[in-house]
Amino acid sequence: MLHLVFQSPIETAVLERIEAGDVVVFLENAVLRILRNGLLSASLTQLLGTNRLCVLSEDVAVRGIAADELVEGIDIIDYAGLVELAVNNHVIQSWS
Repeated sequence: MLHLVFQSPIETAVLERIEAGDVVVFLENAVLRILRNGLLSASLTQLLGTNRLCVLSEDVAVRGIAADELVEGIDIIDYAGLVELAVNNHVIQSWS
């Protein structure tokens, strides 16, 4: 399943619904919650053990966030990468 997270702040209930093997893309203001020093860094690091976590490069750039400020292991993708994830995942859940 592909999870598109727009929600800010990100509720822990959303993270608890992510199952092993799911892919998560953080978009828009949700990127402000995936910072290395943020409150969710431990939860996100745990998810990285069984899931792919991504962030849209344009959303990071617009907010002036450097790649090294994100939780280590989160992939930075472009729009083509987002389209590829959408095509490869038959079930998509949006969280806003």
